Amino acid sequence: MASTRAGVAAIVAAALIATGGVMLDAAHAHRGVFAHAAMGEPAPQGGLALDAPIPEKVPAGVELTIGDPMTQHVLEHTGWIRELPFRIRWAQIAGGPAVTEAFHARALDVGLAADIPPIHATWVGIPVKIIAVRLRKDPERHPAFVLAVAPGSGIRTLADLRGRRIAFSPGQVQGEIVLRSLEAAHLTRRDVTLVELPSTGADLYLNALVGRVVDAAPIGAGAAAWRYAEAYGGQGARLIPHGPTRDDLVYLYVRTEILRDPGKAAALRAYVRIWARASDWIARHPDEWARIYYEQNQGLGAAEAHAMVEAAGQPDIPRRWDEAIAAEQGAIDLMARETHRAPFAAAGLFDRRFEAVAANTVAANTVPRAR
Repeated sequence: MASTRAGVAAIVAAALIATGGVMLDAAHAHRGVFAHAAMGEPAPQGGLALDAPIPEKVPAGVELTIGDPMTQHVLEHTGWIRELPFRIRWAQIAGGPAVTEAFHARALDVGLAADIPPIHATWVGIPVKIIAVRLRKDPERHPAFVLAVAPGSGIRTLADLRGRRIAFSPGQVQGEIVLRSLEAAHLTRRDVTLVELPSTGADLYLNALVGRVVDAAPIGAGAAAWRYAEAYGGQGARLIPHGPTRDDLVYLYVRTEILRDPGKAAALRAYVRIWARASDWIARHPDEWARIYYEQNQGLGAAEAHAMVEAAGQPDIPRRWDEAIAAEQGAIDLMARETHRAPFAAAGLFDRRFEAVAANTVAANTVPRAR
């Protein structure tokens, strides 16, 4: 076991070193995108005001660089990608840390992440705006994350976290989940050891748990949780609910400067519409989605693919963003207090010109049957 722990510790250390340059690997994989960004294009001056109406027509020649692999897969599968009035340069970039790095490199226009990455981007000096919001219906029954505890740790409730080592990523929703769980157990950071460990590598948290580098970690409630329980449940590993907080917020967000380009702003509205259609298509075709994406594209087994679909539940694309803004403000206040950052008004993160776009698209029942 000692050698296993040493090996996992080495993996964790390497992951921490790699996190600072997470986009280096992406640069090798997507040379065209990053070479374009490396030219250091100046931010557009003037242009469309951030409160001006968005033009209806997308002019010829507009291109957006988008990191949204799931929507990409739906659009290519259904053929809807041919309906877009602009060109997309797809970047296989997902997750808050990678999106933040890509925004910093100006290698990405549109990213997809949970609630914390836009906050973190703001704190590190990258102005961003949220242009679409997705939640889950019945989020208590369909959480995006659960707390996994290490085999043999004896942790059964949140109160048992006292004195334990917990994986912590302040730039991701996983960090918020850990802090809310401590609050629910009437614990503070001083009562535990937070092991700063970004959840950027595949199975990094699972390996850290199995190697007893940490005693608890928030992990995805789908395939990751299923795989962990199947493999290590017999050794005492278990899954417990995290503290009360919405962990299901998903945002499409952009570098603010992109919205000052009238053509790109119009293209973003068109993308939000087709993003909403794609979300609705996934909800209407769960078995097909499990097969074509999780099994054929992601390489999961049938049971894991089913776990992913079941865990996700049904999407909820709100017509009003008031609830999301309130939740975002709560996250800002919590993370500011716990990480010694300056709080700010959450409302400024949301571009409400886009507020009803996605919901109106779904309500219009524009989703055709799959081919």
